[in-house]
Amino acid sequence: MAPSDIEAIERATLAAVAPEALEEIPGWLLPYDSGTVGRAKSAVPTAHTAPDALLLREIEARYASRGLPPVLRIPSVAPFDEFRDLLAHSGYTGERPTEVHTAAASVLAQLWDGAAAHVAGVPDAGWASVFLGEGFDPADGASRVRSLSRASGSLFCSVREDGRTVAAGAAAFGHGWASVHGMRTAQAARGRGHAGRVLATLAGAARSRGYERVFLQVQADNGPALSLYRRAGFELAWTYTYWRR
Repeated sequence: MAPSDIEAIERATLAAVAPEALEEIPGWLLPYDSGTVGRAKSAVPTAHTAPDALLLREIEARYASRGLPPVLRIPSVAPFDEFRDLLAHSGYTGERPTEVHTAAASVLAQLWDGAAAHVAGVPDAGWASVFLGEGFDPADGASRVRSLSRASGSLFCSVREDGRTVAAGAAAFGHGWASVHGMRTAQAARGRGHAGRVLATLAGAARSRGYERVFLQVQADNGPALSLYRRAGFELAWTYTYWRR
């Protein structure tokens, strides 16, 4: 992937999850947030070239000044091997491997040939309720709702059955990419194609806004979601891991 696209995806990610505050230092984005969304509160490099190891102390100091623990989101690529060793020797542990996938909106839009899901410019109570339902951590769900709701210009997609919302997702647009976030399906409604309908609807919205490139991020151990995304046409771009003490 082109270096410019890597930086664009990282900037688009933080625009979509809308941390409470954001700073930059050379080659890094430093989001600060008190919630549970890892991407909204972890320092991330804007390039996949060997980083300046001396910046680790500055990153730590910046987070400490805000009363937050330092967390770093590090790509699993060879130029970061020495930096990961530094983190390990500094007491950090890598966890939650997460994959970044990309796809073409024109391909995603073919996932569903029926009626589009409901789309709105602001999240409603039904959309938010999916994050708080059975099988989801309510505190984490509430934090994700707040984070995604703060973003500017996002669209919020939902599938409704018998008067209740059973699936949800969101899309943000910027830096040349459409990004998909917050994909959730109620436990009792899984396996009926709702997630594909949400993806197709969001892809259609992206195309109507002139965006053909789409990305999303998914934990590497989320087998059902990975299976859906691969069928939908997503391809792995890179993997990253969260490093924290």
